[in-house]
Amino acid sequence: MAGRLWVGDFALPSSLSPLNVRHPRRESPNMAPRQPITVVRRLDEGLVQDECFWGLTPSWLKVLDHAPHCARAESLFERAMFKEAIATRRCLIPVSGIYVWKPQPKRKQPFLVVHAKRRPLLLAALWTRFEQSIVQQDSCALITVPAIDHLDALTDRLPAMIAPHAARKWLDPELELSHVSQMLARPYPEPIGAYPVSTLVNDPAHQDRQCTHPTGPFITDASS
Repeated sequence: MAGRLWVGDFALPSSLSPLNVRHPRRESPNMAPRQPITVVRRLDEGLVQDECFWGLTPSWLKVLDHAPHCARAESLFERAMFKEAIATRRCLIPVSGIYVWKPQPKRKQPFLVVHAKRRPLLLAALWTRFEQSIVQQDSCALITVPAIDHLDALTDRLPAMIAPHAARKWLDPELELSHVSQMLARPYPEPIGAYPVSTLVNDPAHQDRQCTHPTGPFITDASS
């Protein structure tokens, strides 16, 4: 489960241009759920960089603490919580990295999953809108898939990643659901790795860049 992200200062891929920036990117070396997060989505005016609350809150949800920040790809098309949003309200969450925790005998070891060339990752997500009287709130959830082979010792699941060349296709509300499913099942075509980081990241109150610094060797796929 992806419950923490590194959102740094980076240039988005050219495939997302032109982009209407409604909100500047909300950066954090240790971004936790239950707060606004920067997304890219397609609206009437085209591609938009916007903000959504990280934790999906459909109009019928009674308890905010039950708002899921992740959705399993395997159940997207059946669960009422997700099936409407995945059909027409897909978005991307651009990040520098994803924190995961490797199980160990005494305590879990945090790792940071990044692009091997330190490029931004475009994480697959979906969004929904809660409207009540004059109040409107948009919220989102990441979509997770089984972890890639060389990282499955660290975590059993990771957010689905969309390659830059496929970003506009993912955001197209007219895309058939069979193609959406195929995109989520397709292996990410670019090199991904991970390195251990300080346990400072365990506390979301720590907002220091030290959270992102390596404390050990980089793990990558030897075949990439």
